[in-house]
Amino acid sequence: MDSPLLHIDNVHKHFAGLHALSDINLDIRPQETHAIIGPNGAGKSTLLNVCVGRLAPSQGKVLFAGTELTGRHPHEINQLGVARVFQTPELFEDLTVVENVMIPIFSRKDGAFSLSLASRFDKQGAIADKAMSILADVGLGDHVNHLTNALSRGDKRRLELAMCLVQDPKLLLLDEPTAGMARADTNATIDLLNEIKKTGVTIVIIEHDMHVVFSLADRISVLAGGRIIAQGPPEEIKGNPKVIEAYLGEEQV
Repeated sequence: MDSPLLHIDNVHKHFAGLHALSDINLDIRPQETHAIIGPNGAGKSTLLNVCVGRLAPSQGKVLFAGTELTGRHPHEINQLGVARVFQTPELFEDLTVVENVMIPIFSRKDGAFSLSLASRFDKQGAIADKAMSILADVGLGDHVNHLTNALSRGDKRRLELAMCLVQDPKLLLLDEPTAGMARADTNATIDLLNEIKKTGVTIVIIEHDMHVVFSLADRISVLAGGRIIAQGPPEEIKGNPKVIEAYLGEEQV
């Protein structure tokens, strides 16, 4: 079996006595789609924040392709090939859609964005072409020159995904990427993520929509109370009594 692309080793995270994560051990295999599910407050987003350097673990470590991420700044982790779509879209609302997708390419090595380059976007032909190609792939080809603050919530989710894809990530971390989408848009996102997977990108996805989870995941980890209570392929998780009791409920199985 291949070495894990992402290795989470005995990670704990405490907030003023609250144990948000306890004894998290998880391996994400190369080129798999791994879903993390669980009730609200289970620690799912906290775990992603630890992985991308937004939070330091109270104990344990995280390794990506053999390189320890613990103690690194978020931009350093991003430059190693890890990109994340957040639960709440983080966008440049006053710029156009295509400018948002071009900005990550202009990021300096210290993680700062050179916004002064915005006035010269029109001169960056190859970069603009790549941005527009990715926007077409995510279904925003007709919105490239629209201001970002005019987009619907679902379109903002797609835009943030495009901002990640333009960086050619090796690992894509998605926090509820279909939140706010209609079913047709959700199904289009499922198709898109399956196409992304075919390019060799490893995906970790947090989702409450079980239609999305069971359509995408090769394996699933279930968090409850900050602990992993089950791991396995979708059919195994779907029938796990602990998972049904803690999260899925009889009606969703």
